[in-house]
Amino acid sequence: MGSRLRFRTLVSESLGARLHRLELIAGLTFEVIPLKSLEGAIESLPEGSTVSVTASPVKGQEATCEITERLMALGHMAIPHVSARLVPDRARVVELAGWLRSAGVSTMFLVGGDVESPGAYSDAASFLRDLLECDHGLTTIGVTAYPHGHPLIDDSVLHEALHTKQALLAEAGLQGYCSTQMCFDPGRIEDWLRAERASGLTLPVHLGISGVVERTKLLTMGARLGVGPSLRYLRKNRAAIMKLMTSPNYSPDHLLTALSPSLEELDVTGLHVFTFNQVGATASWQASHRRH
Repeated sequence: MGSRLRFRTLVSESLGARLHRLELIAGLTFEVIPLKSLEGAIESLPEGSTVSVTASPVKGQEATCEITERLMALGHMAIPHVSARLVPDRARVVELAGWLRSAGVSTMFLVGGDVESPGAYSDAASFLRDLLECDHGLTTIGVTAYPHGHPLIDDSVLHEALHTKQALLAEAGLQGYCSTQMCFDPGRIEDWLRAERASGLTLPVHLGISGVVERTKLLTMGARLGVGPSLRYLRKNRAAIMKLMTSPNYSPDHLLTALSPSLEELDVTGLHVFTFNQVGATASWQASHRRH
């Protein structure tokens, strides 16, 4: 109740907090998905963007690798997702490491994945252990975090896994960050992050947010991505739902402004934007904040 009441009040944003929020928007990461709409998404990317490429259970890891190479050739900073449960065996880990090195990929984002029948790796940490023994050429690895929980995994397991991956990265001497699931509840995000910081999480955080997307796309894709609890927050929050239902598009401005006073303090260093391949709208939103 406390967090909900706190964010019903008008947020007072200091100049420093505002500048940090604008810096995050200026340096955001666009997430794209290997779907038919990908071509339009790539064409809409601003020059020299940072782009995160998801791993599709249908198209496989190879599609992610191909898109990553294409984006890099276009001058973008591409971050391939690697889904641990899609990797069949250790030999494939060695192949992936070789590809990362030869392609010149510096940053990778590791997810566990939702494939029902995994290969050799049932979770991200077990895959990470084997990858770190290979000559991968990476400088930075991002991992997942779940402020609103996971429908199939207990919160205590998620907490332990996050801290295990943090320790593995530190032991390997690699830079790391954790990127949160898409979440619309600012109170939940801040409470989760404060608790994690208090229990020893030192990784920088990239805040996972929806980009500027069509309302219907957000509701359908959000439910499919397992963020139903967070969508229910939107439905319960009168101001948020009125804004959503009176506009054809969702914008993350309300969420970011609500969190703004705490973003720098809690070491939120990036925005991971779920575009659902509607890159143009988010790119325009990003550009509009440069003029403020």
